[in-house]
Amino acid sequence: MTVSQLIEKTGYEPLLLSDGDREVTGGYAGDLLSWVMGRADSGDCWVTIMSNVNVAAVGQLTDCACIVFSEGVRPDEAAVNAARLHGLNMLLSEKSTFEICVEVGALLK
Repeated sequence: MTVSQLIEKTGYEPLLLSDGDREVTGGYAGDLLSWVMGRADSGDCWVTIMSNVNVAAVGQLTDCACIVFSEGVRPDEAAVNAARLHGLNMLLSEKSTFEICVEVGALLK
């Protein structure tokens, strides 16, 4: 499933869609950035409530397919600008982290 297909199937709002054709191959949920760096895999849909510039750095390091901000969180401008420079995909949702994980997990099966 691509990031664009994920958006189509879930209704997540694309905040930054640098590569809609990027394949989503797994998922990870976490807010402790050092923890995410060591555990998220390339191609993951990373779900978080963290919203600062460091999210873009972790997204780049882990090579995640997209970052979904849950609970209505919006990243700050510095995070969006950094993500744009690194070609990351950022999506927004009002849903809880749990709801997003269940939804993405079901789509990936």
